Amino acid sequence: MDHRTCAGEILDAIGGKDNLASAAHCATRLRLVIADNDKVKKETLENIDGVKGVFEAAGQLQIIIGTGTVNKVYDQFIDLAGVEAASKDDVKAAAAAKAPWYKRAIKTLGDIFVPIIPAIVATGLLCGLLGGLSRAFPSLSDHYIYNILDLLSNTALTFLPILIAVSAAKIFGANIYLGAVIGMLMIHPSLVNAWSIAGGAETKTLWSWFGLWNIQNTGYQGHVIPVVIAVLVLAVIEKWLHKHVHEMFDLFVTPLVSVLITGFLTLTVIGPVFSQAESWVLDGAKWLITIPLGIGSFLMGAAYAPTVVAGVHHMYNAIELSMLADNGKNIWMPIATAANVAQGAAALAVGIKSRNKKIKAMALPSSLSAFMGITEPAIFGVNVRFVRPLIAGMIGGACGAAVASLMNVFATANGVTGLFGFLITTDSFLGYLLTFVVASGVAFIASWLMYKDPVTEGEKAETKSSVDAPKAETKAQEEDLTAGKEYDDTAVYSPLKGEVVLMQDVPDETFAAEVLGKGAAVEPSEGRVVAPADATVETLFDTHHAIGLTLDNGMEILIHVGINTVELGGEGYEAHVAEGDKVKRGQTLITFDKALIQSKGYKTVTPVIITNADDYEEINTAASGSIGLLDKLLETKKG
Repeated sequence: MDHRTCAGEILDAIGGKDNLASAAHCATRLRLVIADNDKVKKETLENIDGVKGVFEAAGQLQIIIGTGTVNKVYDQFIDLAGVEAASKDDVKAAAAAKAPWYKRAIKTLGDIFVPIIPAIVATGLLCGLLGGLSRAFPSLSDHYIYNILDLLSNTALTFLPILIAVSAAKIFGANIYLGAVIGMLMIHPSLVNAWSIAGGAETKTLWSWFGLWNIQNTGYQGHVIPVVIAVLVLAVIEKWLHKHVHEMFDLFVTPLVSVLITGFLTLTVIGPVFSQAESWVLDGAKWLITIPLGIGSFLMGAAYAPTVVAGVHHMYNAIELSMLADNGKNIWMPIATAANVAQGAAALAVGIKSRNKKIKAMALPSSLSAFMGITEPAIFGVNVRFVRPLIAGMIGGACGAAVASLMNVFATANGVTGLFGFLITTDSFLGYLLTFVVASGVAFIASWLMYKDPVTEGEKAETKSSVDAPKAETKAQEEDLTAGKEYDDTAVYSPLKGEVVLMQDVPDETFAAEVLGKGAAVEPSEGRVVAPADATVETLFDTHHAIGLTLDNGMEILIHVGINTVELGGEGYEAHVAEGDKVKRGQTLITFDKALIQSKGYKTVTPVIITNADDYEEINTAASGSIGLLDKLLETKKG
């Protein structure tokens, strides 16, 4: 693989450097932010040698190249584009800036909740495991070790507002310790625990707005959005104060005033208003999921993947965390699992059924990733690209989600789906297993029935050339190219029809530097190579992409069809002679499928080289522009 060639072709396919806003790379892919996505030639990108897949996610064009190679292509890419290397965070920021306001808002929620997921997963897994063990061994719940572990399993959800407040403070640019204070305030022991109120605990008025609205001294356990809004207000106030308070007093005034104003607004306005709004959203989500006969879950299972495509699925984190904080049961997670594994199964069917090596190379590993809960490679790299697998995955996700609803499947944490989800669904293990099987089974069958390999332009050309090949060969055998044409044994005549290319302009350093000898090249207009003179075939490569001749006048010629085409392994080439054959001037030596070769990402420019150039005092190109078969290409003069 020529890293610079790959980088140059990628740059051309995205619309050039003027269409590039930012570029970075990770371990496996280029991550680009494009100014105008309409200028990107996605099919061309997918057919570039070295590119294993292309998809769009989070406002980025992600080009999968592979570990150990992507960094080399990236170095060449930024050199050709004339841009500075950017970090993944820089690219994310550039992509986010282009997104609509509602996507930026949802992404912000994701940025807040994703960092705290490990804490929820850790305690959720422990909660699930303890639940399974206590059912299997009822007496275990009386053991002191069990009680300690049970205490630990509830910690993250008990103090969830503090975790959210710290994370939100980082995202909004507030002091994280002031953010923690606001989180602590919302679950202060002086407030009545929100979970206790359901058990009959009494509250009293904390604040009254003109006797029209009485605010109760209720804590905010089980709430998520009010914490985020409160910390956002804190960040706005703190930043304003940093700008307007003299630095002599800033250390004392800013924290005090920020916490005082934010705390008062949180307890009297932000908390009551947004906790009620969040309750309505949560009740709506629960109502949708629990519509009789699993109809609501069926609809959400179908809609989940499109929300991933739209980049708005991060909003589900807030719903899941609210469910967990409310009663410890996350009934949204099984829907996500059904949708995710269904997309993975749809991609798996594509990988097994497809005959295209590049599609297989993308579909099979991405399907495994989806079964583990990471769906972006399968959705963007395979299913969205071919559409039908995406629809098949939506069908499977809908069926699996309906099963989850009917069997009352729930999880004890969030942030984990797919196979690892079994660890947090121990209370509904069989239901989760059936959800998994139905979703993936339906999606696989639907995708297998619906998917067909796309017919590329190269394959169309290959089919056409295979149909026309017997006629072309017969014509070549009947046609006397030498009739009426002069012959000078000091010259080299063109073995191809096309456009003359000077050797220094050939896109390969070895040929351009004339390391193998002097000559000229032809950009062919048709896929046929003929003998430039009476000769003996000295060398014929196994891949049939190159042939070496010794002309009867002693001149040694190498004809190399295309650049780096040895990598095709002979695909698209057919030899009509063998080593040792005596050939006549104009006799067909090789035929090749130009369109197929180009569709694979290779250039067809063909160097014609005199390999014993040292035997000649001068070798000059004799033509320019268009050239026909057996027209004079080179002129030589012996020393």
